[in-house]
Amino acid sequence: MKKSKSLLLMIALVLVIGTVLAGCGGNNNNANSGNNASPTNAAATDNAGNTNTGNATGEEKLAADQTLKINLSSEPPTFDPQQAQDSTSNAILKLMYEGLTRQNAETGQAEPGMAESWDVSADGLVYTFHLRDAKWSNGDAVTANDFAFAWQRVLDPNAEQAAPYAYQLYYLKNAEAYNTGEVTDFSQVGVKVIDDKTLEVTLTNPTPYFLGLLSFYTYYPVHSSVKDNAKWATSVDSQIVNGPFTLTEWTTGQSLSVTKNPGYYAADEIKAQTINFSIVNSGATELLSYKNGELDRAGGPIGEIPTEQLPIVEKEFPNEFTRKGIASVYYYQFNVTEKPFTNAKIRKALAMAIERQPIIDNITLGGQLPAFGFVPPGIQSNGDEFRNQVADSQYFGEDIEGAKALLAEGLKEEGLDKLSFTLSYNTSEGHQKIAVAVADMWKKNLGVEVKLENKEWGVFLEDKTNLNYQVARAGWSADYNDPMTYLDMWVTGGGNNDTGYSNPEYDQLIKDAKSSADNAVRQEKFTAAEKILMDDMVIMPIYYYTNNSLTKEYLKGVTLDFSGAIDLSRAYLLEH
Repeated sequence: MKKSKSLLLMIALVLVIGTVLAGCGGNNNNANSGNNASPTNAAATDNAGNTNTGNATGEEKLAADQTLKINLSSEPPTFDPQQAQDSTSNAILKLMYEGLTRQNAETGQAEPGMAESWDVSADGLVYTFHLRDAKWSNGDAVTANDFAFAWQRVLDPNAEQAAPYAYQLYYLKNAEAYNTGEVTDFSQVGVKVIDDKTLEVTLTNPTPYFLGLLSFYTYYPVHSSVKDNAKWATSVDSQIVNGPFTLTEWTTGQSLSVTKNPGYYAADEIKAQTINFSIVNSGATELLSYKNGELDRAGGPIGEIPTEQLPIVEKEFPNEFTRKGIASVYYYQFNVTEKPFTNAKIRKALAMAIERQPIIDNITLGGQLPAFGFVPPGIQSNGDEFRNQVADSQYFGEDIEGAKALLAEGLKEEGLDKLSFTLSYNTSEGHQKIAVAVADMWKKNLGVEVKLENKEWGVFLEDKTNLNYQVARAGWSADYNDPMTYLDMWVTGGGNNDTGYSNPEYDQLIKDAKSSADNAVRQEKFTAAEKILMDDMVIMPIYYYTNNSLTKEYLKGVTLDFSGAIDLSRAYLLEH
């Protein structure tokens, strides 16, 4: 391990110096995999593309040393499940916590987690969960109160820092009213502790994917000890968890380690003893470390392989390279509260003036698909994929002359004769290359001057939340397999609506879709909502993601869901 860490840190130091001089670097939220967490309804694959449950079987012989070595392209912005909103945090929190349900690695469907069973009322509104005998890492019993406590934290209208995913709990009766201050008594929310082992949950409307949602990190329990410790998530010593691993080491900006939790109820399913994560935000360094045997896996969604290397490593490591289409979308978003991006014509002109296929063919090199809508392929709705029923080509197309005319109209309406602005992206070699290409297309095709701004991941997220940007890159992965996971984020005041967008007609369509159990009606509402989103061009879709990675043939049990979220909890090493 000393050799591995020393080489990574030595190369990282060189790259830090280079970053100061050249203004570029890398990040895990890369151009080839989505950046937000995606925990439900997943299909799981190992490095060979085969379904794998993570158990060593048949002729497999486990390695004596079950220490996995993985790189993170950026540090998790938080270890607090109720504050998380990104793929890096998702990957680590999934190792440390478990919700009422978890995903089956083969089917992607919800299966018992902290709840060993549940009953559902005939009308689909009341779920009664029966908790198993499970322990926190300090030996305390996991109880129904821990879930009620955690969910109240999420919905707390007076929280010092609002939970970005609070709206994911709005499926619970009166949850939204409590979160907005309309209801002040949490006992009115549809969460009732019957006893230590029984939790009753009442929904506002029947929600077919609710069990899958419960495996999402916002629904994780947290230990009651965090109540009087505002900084609990910033220290290894104060993190009490209920998942298969515990956080045992954390050197800010350099590395972190998780160690098998012997008190986890399914500890016999966990083969790995330790997972050591280096934190190096350079795809070139990560790939070199992988080739040198210092990493067991490289690439998305929590690492990065340089885009120009993808065709090379695909040929060099045919048995280790995997490309997987995932239900995620890469896009640019506009701060619609700041002029001139209050003008939809200007936003639409920018979207029409770039060429997506050349970006894919010459820069990302990962087999992505050009995007003209927000809901990606793979998302199911009314018996088929949403995208099969609603072609995104109907919304807009690439049309430079049309873009010029539209921009001229928009600028005239704003009293401007030219357009200049700043495009922000989080530190990543891939994001930088895309930003340079898009800015060049805008200048060449529209005469627009664009300043590029590179930000560290945590700062980037905070600035977007605070609307401290003009145009910014973004990516979104599914939280569950339904168009709602893409479309409800743009409602007025939504926790992840960091564009300032507000449209009452759009809000009503989402509300109607949430209140209907008729899939045909929901499909109709989703279709209308996405059309509004694209007509208003709040976001500029660029491509639908693929995930590209390298995995040593002796590393098994790594699963990647349909949206690109990774689960390392059942990973293990064979003799090699």
